[in-house]
Amino acid sequence: MSDQEQHIRELRKRAMRLPLHPGVYLMHDKSGKIIYIGKAKALKNRVSQYFGSEKNHDKKVRQMVAHVDYFEYILTDSEFEALVLECSLIKQHSPKYNILLKDDKGYSYIRVTKGPWARISEAKQVADDGAEYIGPYISGWTVKQSVDEALKIFRLPSCSRRFPQDIGKGRPCLNYYIKQCCAPCRGKISEQEYAESVQEALEFLRGGSAQSIRELTRRMEEAADRLEFERAARIRDRIAAIRRMGERQKVVASRVPEQDVIALTQGAGRSCFEVFRYEHGRLTDRETFFMGETGSPQAARGEFIERYYSMRDRVPPRVSLDGPAEGEDLLCRWLSQKAGRKVTVAVPQRGEQAQLVEMCRNNSAEQLAQTMGRTGREASALDELARLLGLPKPPAYIESYDISNLAGGENVAGMVVFENGRPLRSAYRKFKIKTVVGQDDYASMREVIARRLNEYQKEKASGEGFGRLPDLILLDGGRGHVAAVQPVISAAGLSIPLFGMVKDDKHRTRAIATNGGEIAINSNRSAFTLVSSIQDEVHRFAVGYHRNLRKKTTLSSTLTSIDGVGPVRAKALLKHFQTVAAIRKADFEELAGAPSMTEPAARSVYQYFHPETVKEDIPKAH
Repeated sequence: MSDQEQHIRELRKRAMRLPLHPGVYLMHDKSGKIIYIGKAKALKNRVSQYFGSEKNHDKKVRQMVAHVDYFEYILTDSEFEALVLECSLIKQHSPKYNILLKDDKGYSYIRVTKGPWARISEAKQVADDGAEYIGPYISGWTVKQSVDEALKIFRLPSCSRRFPQDIGKGRPCLNYYIKQCCAPCRGKISEQEYAESVQEALEFLRGGSAQSIRELTRRMEEAADRLEFERAARIRDRIAAIRRMGERQKVVASRVPEQDVIALTQGAGRSCFEVFRYEHGRLTDRETFFMGETGSPQAARGEFIERYYSMRDRVPPRVSLDGPAEGEDLLCRWLSQKAGRKVTVAVPQRGEQAQLVEMCRNNSAEQLAQTMGRTGREASALDELARLLGLPKPPAYIESYDISNLAGGENVAGMVVFENGRPLRSAYRKFKIKTVVGQDDYASMREVIARRLNEYQKEKASGEGFGRLPDLILLDGGRGHVAAVQPVISAAGLSIPLFGMVKDDKHRTRAIATNGGEIAINSNRSAFTLVSSIQDEVHRFAVGYHRNLRKKTTLSSTLTSIDGVGPVRAKALLKHFQTVAAIRKADFEELAGAPSMTEPAARSVYQYFHPETVKEDIPKAH
């Protein structure tokens, strides 16, 4: 037994002596630094779990346990007091293995340059540059959105060109052609008209869309009374643009006046939480938090809520989540106490609230995908598939298998691999079935999986190819296939999630098969698309291999009908020349020089393809 194993055993013995009492535990490393703080309803049960079997822990917990030198604990009167104390201690010590959020919520400003041809932009801080700064505002996202809206509505430039220096220099950019910029660079707008547009944009930013519409409507009517129809038309177009922008914002509006929506997307070794904040029924802010391995989604949500609201003064009356959080009742009580009123934590299942959660989750997936070199669709599909199948995290490495034969002849199997939602063709493998005679897909699939797992035992030190275990295995078949293969995986002492892919009578993916039934996936669009593409790909690969094998067998049987050419020699000829057509075109010397060929066999092959040639006229090989 190693020193580390002995140390873990000693820590478990000590943990087993803890009381079955609520409290907070603090894990220390060799230097005495606190590396993790947690709460427990029963300290003995919770702390002893850390020092049990590694199989029960995710990667993050295993890493933390490996660095624990000793632990201490503080008893509390209730689990709720333990939660409050835990939040306070984490804020004080910032332990390495707790979810820690960087509170970079600074102020934002709207910056307006002085003088003619003023420019409007967003700024993170006030600089001594002579510009006017409007603010401060708490939400940087809101400021950026508002400035972008104002520039588009009032057709103000967002480029880096300077005016009047760059007027008349170069062609206008795309924004001019899509009517989102008045293009001062062309010199088609006067300084006075430009200044009016800037002023109207600032009124929009200061007063909001409703007040801006009222003021612009008044100006439009005045212009019409003065017969200034061009000006009236221009103002009318701006009013229409503001209203269109408002219609777009209704998409992210909520009938619940004030709430936060929180969604989690997990990837391979990296996770992302997205927070949408609603006030007065409208999306007013969003925040994105990236972190490393987070383990169980349920535990991660619970821990995130603790950390997030520990550093936020505003707690809304409702928090909508994309899935259950650990200790929801306790969190509701803590948030209610912090807010001074009742706070509800909910997981919406249908209607508007479910759509808002789905939108938040899609944004979380997109943000995570951007950092991992994937598309948002791929990240979302893997995350949705993990939720659907009850996996602890999205399957980054998926293997899929299919059997192909013709009336039990030429039994073969294909294996395809999808990594991070994309085909990894370098990892595809082909199998010839060796132990099964006749058409028995169950036995064939058992053989293939057994051979694959045997290769893992030989190559696991490399961690590549067969030396890497999949996060998920998908079989092209129903629950019968799953029931046939599951004992093979269990006998190997491995725990790999295994499911089947079921097709309907039109050969389209219909459901996911488990050992005990089926899971419908049609309503889960992203997961359905991913599973369908995997099933189509593994079927294509297996059938393609089977057809090629049958073609070679047919060609070999053609050659074996020639005197002096048996199966071995026919196979060698095909391998050397690749096709029968190439063998037909070869001259006698080329045939005689091929592997496994003799001069008499070469004469027979040459005469077979050139029957008009008399055998005695065939020249001897040099």
